[in-house]
Amino acid sequence: MSTPTSTTAWVHKTTIKPTEKFIETLQKQDLPLPTLGPKDVLVRLHAASFNYRDILIPRDQYPFPVNWPLVPMSDGAGEIVAVGPQVKSFAAGDNVMTVFNQEHQAGRHSIVSATSGLGGALHGVLREYAVFPEYGVMKSPKGWTHEQAATLPCAAVTAWNALKDIKAGQSVLVQGTGGVSLFALQFAKAMGAFVVATTSSKAKEEQVKALGADVVINYNETPKWGEVAKKASPRGEGIDVVVEIGGTATLQESFRAVRMEGTIAIIGYRAGPTKDGEKEPGWGEILGSICQMRAIFVGSRAIAEEMVSAIEVAGLKPVVDPKTWTFDEAPQALDWFEQGRHVGKVVIKI
Repeated sequence: MSTPTSTTAWVHKTTIKPTEKFIETLQKQDLPLPTLGPKDVLVRLHAASFNYRDILIPRDQYPFPVNWPLVPMSDGAGEIVAVGPQVKSFAAGDNVMTVFNQEHQAGRHSIVSATSGLGGALHGVLREYAVFPEYGVMKSPKGWTHEQAATLPCAAVTAWNALKDIKAGQSVLVQGTGGVSLFALQFAKAMGAFVVATTSSKAKEEQVKALGADVVINYNETPKWGEVAKKASPRGEGIDVVVEIGGTATLQESFRAVRMEGTIAIIGYRAGPTKDGEKEPGWGEILGSICQMRAIFVGSRAIAEEMVSAIEVAGLKPVVDPKTWTFDEAPQALDWFEQGRHVGKVVIKI
């Protein structure tokens, strides 16, 4: 087959108004593909999955640089169809997934690596073809479909990074049933940890129990769940690692749940601001908890490769929402994802 010189893609022109829906603003376009460089790979993308940032970015609520117009979404998987003459790690036919921050290969973040995210600073994966530097993709887990591999680059790597120091017998708290939380639940159980999960409904309670959660707390029935989680921990002293995805609306309870010198891994702010009458944690509460707060911005390629090796050994599979979408349905899928009715990762087949 001849190498394509253009690709069909979905594009955000710029940020959108709070009242606008994505079906009104996300546009399909044909975009030129860059010439394949000597150290580049051309990928035929077959699947992509949403992350909450895919809502925040067009809603102008994302804290990192964004370049407009923008092809959205960071998490994609597909097949390499061509490689540059100096590429050593891949060949045509290899199944690969994307590296979230293209320049974060190993070690600590820098300004350069933290501003190299797909679907933000750089064009993302909601397109049929894309050219990446050789280091911008990595091999998918053996035996995984493209739809499964597309769930990993952001949510799974973030969860793995948050739990990288967990030891067997320690405790982890996960919030809700989104991608990061369910990956964190699976990883924690694979590491031999005790897991407390919070969720919003009876149906979702059963789903997290099926994944191995030791204790499940319905936060609609028990809004002050922090003390309940602390008492439920193995020694009643609190949680070793709280995977905090809610933001200011849940942080107060996370401080109540964490043990002294435990860790709150700050990942997102899905729950939004505090509600009327509620307060954010004060300095006294923060200092009194004697805990560490660690902000997580996904993880490096090296961390992702470590995670894939662990996934293959443990035989883990992602939780993919049963409602899947076609490439042509991308705007409707984004509107549906924003409503938050999914469990696990929402995937688009390209």
